[in-house]
Amino acid sequence: MSSKDPRQLREQISREAESRPQQWQPPNALPDPHQRPGIVHRWVRTASMGQIDPVNYSQSIREGWTPVVAGEYPELKVMSDQNSRWPDGIEVGGLLLCSAPAELMRQRQEYYLTMARTQMKSVNDQLLAEEDPRMRTLYRQHSSSVTRGFGPNTRREPGPTPTES
Repeated sequence: MSSKDPRQLREQISREAESRPQQWQPPNALPDPHQRPGIVHRWVRTASMGQIDPVNYSQSIREGWTPVVAGEYPELKVMSDQNSRWPDGIEVGGLLLCSAPAELMRQRQEYYLTMARTQMKSVNDQLLAEEDPRMRTLYRQHSSSVTRGFGPNTRREPGPTPTES
């Protein structure tokens, strides 16, 4: 660029005046790790109320979760507990940061979704088997509703109205 060119270099332009003021937010109890492609993160309970919970930790390991190495997440190492049983990991308040391949966790989610659908089908089939074909007594409703006040389905003893007393 010549000295008579009115344009500025990109490095010299500051957008601080155009940026919005940062809003205060309450602090998060657990820090969020930077997301990496193909990897999902989860905090796994290793202790509860000061008592070690090896059953939950070992079950998570068998599901495919592995503790992350603190060296891979240096921004989170400063928040880790001082006397952790995992000196190479990141543990905060009895929760250990673990990671797993996203594809494996997608398969896990599909497995549990299939299991839930099978259970729901089993309940519906059992209701259908108990139903008398001559008189339908069981009605399945797969939705919920919220009502307020006194509706037509509410049993109320007839009592004096405020004007009758």
